[in-house]
Amino acid sequence: MSHEDVPPPARPGRDAYFDNAKYLTIVLVVCGHAWEPLTYGSRTVTAVYLTVYAFHMPAFALISGYFSRSFDMAPGRLRRLLTGVVVPYLVFETAYTLFYRWAQDDPGYPLSLLDPWYVMWFLVALFVWRMTTPVWLALRHPVPIALGLAVLAAVSPELGGDLALQRVLGFLPFFVVGLTLRPEHFERVRSRGARLLALPVGAGALAVAYGVAPWFDAGWLYHRGSVTGQGAPAWAGLLTTPALFALALLLTACFLAWVPRRHRWFTTLGAGTMYGYLLHGFLIKSSRFWNWYDRPWLHTPLGELAVTAAAVTVMTLLCTSPVRAVFRYVVEPRMDWAFVRPPRSGARAAERPADRAAPAPPA
Repeated sequence: MSHEDVPPPARPGRDAYFDNAKYLTIVLVVCGHAWEPLTYGSRTVTAVYLTVYAFHMPAFALISGYFSRSFDMAPGRLRRLLTGVVVPYLVFETAYTLFYRWAQDDPGYPLSLLDPWYVMWFLVALFVWRMTTPVWLALRHPVPIALGLAVLAAVSPELGGDLALQRVLGFLPFFVVGLTLRPEHFERVRSRGARLLALPVGAGALAVAYGVAPWFDAGWLYHRGSVTGQGAPAWAGLLTTPALFALALLLTACFLAWVPRRHRWFTTLGAGTMYGYLLHGFLIKSSRFWNWYDRPWLHTPLGELAVTAAAVTVMTLLCTSPVRAVFRYVVEPRMDWAFVRPPRSGARAAERPADRAAPAPPA
């Protein structure tokens, strides 16, 4: 029996398509991190790296926005936000700091909850985006306003790095786009015509990335700072931010067009992407701290394939049920003791379907 013949499991509230999308996107995240040291000696790897970085985090932000449409500051959803985003941020930001102190023998390295370290910026962004969701849903034209804020961030070098605001605002438009989407939009992007069109578009993007690989700075895709940090005048952000936004949306649509609709062997792993996201940073940083990439064979085509296979395998394992069982107490803690007991009312019952439908926030 082929995978296409396997019916989706009876799991109320979960959509195999989105779990597949989350898993495949988190795999691209870890591959991008694993490829980065290889880009210095390979134009091909650089081209693939640039192509992936042009859309993989925008895709995650968009999916996060789509599943945040019901966020309305209700007590149950606020509790989920605190236990599923704030608590993991506090735990892992502390853990990463202690890890850095140990690995680099730097006991004085500061712990700063206002300066997210490495992958932790996304949890800050997710918290800010979710808390502002009612505002975006109340606006008549939320996407242009969110894009305007992203442009202002791109042209504002004085914004600083507190709470990763550059990135929070830089990726905000994709989250807001997700808030505006409906199921029919995904049906259109999954049509046969859309899938066929995605092939030449994706191939074209890869070809362009290969052409610009020798001189294009991937920092443009990180949204870590203003455009002046890339050596461009501030006014350039007025053009580059909308252009990169349009490119990311186009490539995200191409990616979503080819995400499998039905249950596959990796579908259930889509519920564990937050675990993979938070944990893989320790391995990626270990590879930098202890110079794992100093082996020359890793910089050959066979070595590059080996790095890719290792990245996919590691991320797959980190999303599995055993890993989730071990780390659930810090990634998805219940913390009933910290909250007042909710009233037994129809309002509470009304919250439950939406809360079940929304998967754990993707990375």
